[in-house]
Amino acid sequence: MRLSRVCSLAVLATVAVASAQEPYPSRPITMVAPFPPGGIADLTARPVAAAMEKVLKNPVGVLNKTGAAGAVGMQFVATSKPDGYTLLLALSSISIIPEADKLFGRPPAFTVDQFAPIALISADPTILVVPADKPWKTAAEFVEDAKKRPGQISYSSSGVYGTLHMAMELLSHAAGIKLRHVPYAGGGPALTAVLGGHVDALASGPAVVLPHIKAGKLRALAGWGDKRVVALPEVPTFKELGFPDAEFYIWAGVFAPKGTPEPVLAKLRDTLRAAVNDPDFKGAMEKIETPIVFKQGAEFARVFEADAGRLAEGVRKVGRIETR
Repeated sequence: MRLSRVCSLAVLATVAVASAQEPYPSRPITMVAPFPPGGIADLTARPVAAAMEKVLKNPVGVLNKTGAAGAVGMQFVATSKPDGYTLLLALSSISIIPEADKLFGRPPAFTVDQFAPIALISADPTILVVPADKPWKTAAEFVEDAKKRPGQISYSSSGVYGTLHMAMELLSHAAGIKLRHVPYAGGGPALTAVLGGHVDALASGPAVVLPHIKAGKLRALAGWGDKRVVALPEVPTFKELGFPDAEFYIWAGVFAPKGTPEPVLAKLRDTLRAAVNDPDFKGAMEKIETPIVFKQGAEFARVFEADAGRLAEGVRKVGRIETR
């Protein structure tokens, strides 16, 4: 009996050692997109995951874990086991949500220091679009009308303090106008709302709205970048129009939970470097006209830290916003 017990313990110890030494990855990886299908997070996460799967020769699946302007999915990853098997495809709202929680005096859903930045994948300035049948032909007309009718022009967003919401609030603050915010569960539903005429406007990354602009369903009025969007050379920036504080970008980056072992992070950095050079990935990004802006490791960490500071200041400047 005692010998049998000793043998069992020996087997368990052998299994534990083998498990500890198993190569990474040895089982499926989950890439969490914290927004519904159809938005920029999902449109980026899927080709990234497919390219990573080819490089790793290991399954990489996308999980849309939605809610609270992305906070639900981000919190899920922040509190996941730091073993490299649960990753996050986050947008710039990852820096906005914790600051918004502070404004409302509520416990933070997560903090940015709960994540290990792995790689920046893309970065796009936001653009303002309206349905083609709306009367505004220029951003100046839109702002002038909003000043005459405070709170009557509506816009959709991916959720309170999400990326699309913050862009519009920064514009409202810079231009001295008041718009009516109608939050949805993600960028996809927000786009559906403006296409269906349920709201008057939307701030969005170009990738999501360009097909509808080309199809004549939406009209682009202005962009939040420091330069004009390459695909829309005739559309001015808000900076050109005299609103320098209305600058905002939607970037997409890959994160792991803090505490993920460095060898695993190194493997993921190598994988993503190869993934963004994959022809199929490049083709997917070209199709949605989103430029690949790749930075990783310490370089991405510096960009993330600087952007987080800028966005936190933006949230404080805009102040506490109740859902209207």
